[in-house]
Amino acid sequence: MDTPIGADLEVELTRIHREEHAVVVASLVRRFGNIDIAEDAASEALVAALEHWPAEGIPPNPGGWLTTTATRKAIDRIRRESHRDTKHQQAVMIIDPTPPADPGVVDDDRLRLLFTCCHPALAPEARVALTLRLIGGLTVEEIAAAFLVADTTMAQRITRAKRKISDAHIPYRVPEPADLPVRLGAVLAVVYLVFNEGYLSSSGGAPIRDDLCAEAIRLARLLRALMPTEPEVTGLLALMLLTEARRPARLAGGELVTLGEQDRGRWDRALIAEGHALVRECLAVNRPGHYQLLAAINAVHTDAPTAADTDWHQVAALYDQLYAVSPSPIVALNRAVALAELDGPVVALAAVDRLELTTYHAWHATRADLLRRLGRSEEAAAAYGAAIAATDNPAERAYLGRRRGQLG
Repeated sequence: MDTPIGADLEVELTRIHREEHAVVVASLVRRFGNIDIAEDAASEALVAALEHWPAEGIPPNPGGWLTTTATRKAIDRIRRESHRDTKHQQAVMIIDPTPPADPGVVDDDRLRLLFTCCHPALAPEARVALTLRLIGGLTVEEIAAAFLVADTTMAQRITRAKRKISDAHIPYRVPEPADLPVRLGAVLAVVYLVFNEGYLSSSGGAPIRDDLCAEAIRLARLLRALMPTEPEVTGLLALMLLTEARRPARLAGGELVTLGEQDRGRWDRALIAEGHALVRECLAVNRPGHYQLLAAINAVHTDAPTAADTDWHQVAALYDQLYAVSPSPIVALNRAVALAELDGPVVALAAVDRLELTTYHAWHATRADLLRRLGRSEEAAAAYGAAIAATDNPAERAYLGRRRGQLG
């Protein structure tokens, strides 16, 4: 192929690195049993690519080139430093003589690494950071910027997580079948957390982070390729696609636009079609789970040509199923929104007021809307104020402020 030069090469190299990073690192972790060695060798391979590819051209199989080069770098480093460093001496002892798998073939190296990153022994914030670093290929600076912390803070978080994996002897493997449902839940939760942080940022700055949404969807596609028969994986991908499909209509003038007010002509119909197909696939399996039910609810919403056409009976029934699977006050709050459309705001408000969610901004926002619909303007204004105080997202604050201002 023609060799890109300058900025074009940088863009192409960034794309290749992001797509192949997990393949290279996971392959080296399997072979050498050490995340630091794998990461360092992968970085050295990228530097080598920057040195060779401008003159020689990008190879037909860039992932294979990076893996082979990184493997050689790792072996050279281990041999060079094994006499000085116990860590490297241990790595020498466990070098797997089996050649690395063809990076073009989906194997379970990345799946092993993903489960390692999301091991329950690690703190939740460490799982997210480590997943984005090792599986997503994001730099420390990119991850720090995404979660609005200092680069040094994020670097320390990732370093501590890797040290915990080493000190606790966390195994680099997919869990046994009996443990898989529980462990898979942690992996899916991390991916969904990344998506939600992108879709409605919990902190100030940009209200929506396109890069985090895209990365979460990419990770879900990878997970589905590795575990195609797991319906909850399919359900999570469907959920994120159907949610992402609405994003073009979700902001207007820097303000959040609620589902009922969105211009549905701006929704991404290709993503909706893909999401609906995945939901139908889950229904055929008939093993309903948390993410599958959330995806089914989103399928009902995206199937309605207008907000008035929404089948709220079906939405409420799905929330009943979801509550049976995942009994949480958040699910109950969302069900109350559907209840308001079926039985009116009085019934819904009574259900909302029974929930212990006084620190949750969506609880206050839901109460505010129900109180507004009941004409209880002073109480609604106070609830809108509490919702505004409980969120830092600028688009959400703008929407809530406008609604409060319309109370009269």
